[in-house]
Amino acid sequence: MGAPVDALEQRVRDPQDPLEEILPASITLALMIRNRRMGSWLQNEFAGYSEDAELPSYRRDIPGHLMTRSPQYGWIPAPVSEEQDRKEAHIHLRDGVRSLEKTCLRYRKDSYIQHSLSPEEMQALQARVNLTTDLAITINRETYSDLLRLIRSTIYLWTLDLIEAGFSGEHNSFSTSEREQAAAMDNPDHYWRRAMDEYANLPVPGLRQAGVLERFFGTA
Repeated sequence: MGAPVDALEQRVRDPQDPLEEILPASITLALMIRNRRMGSWLQNEFAGYSEDAELPSYRRDIPGHLMTRSPQYGWIPAPVSEEQDRKEAHIHLRDGVRSLEKTCLRYRKDSYIQHSLSPEEMQALQARVNLTTDLAITINRETYSDLLRLIRSTIYLWTLDLIEAGFSGEHNSFSTSEREQAAAMDNPDHYWRRAMDEYANLPVPGLRQAGVLERFFGTA
């Protein structure tokens, strides 16, 4: 197994290492040290949150802009007030990292990713903004990059505490006493809140830029 904690701490700082591939290793480590709450959070981030799952605050009310479909010009900004745009153009993001990372790699930096609405959501939104045309919500790609970096930062802070607690070095497994000691680190809310507070100062990369072929054809 090598040094699982040290390896994970190094991987989250590597901009070429996709978060999609880091999360399974993080889940494995959480299982090894019996950090069940951390493991559950990591699994939700990897695969996505179910419709009845409570979302962390950083996944709620993601701000964007209202778009409408024009017969002449395609999708254009909706003719609504700034207040309406601010009030209505937000989403709760349940997609897992696997989906988010692949989607973002198809877009250039500072481009926008469009989210379609269900027929029920569309009808309710049309009534609220007094429009009859098709509507959608666009979110800046950098908003998703920031969210992915926040998840990386959460894992990074968790590994730092584990290293400080003596979990560094070669390990094929962890003893009962070590797992009991690791229980103090089984608190994902603590770490993602810390990540939000310390975000600007952490040595953790955002989403890398995709090459031209990746944007056209996606990743394997």
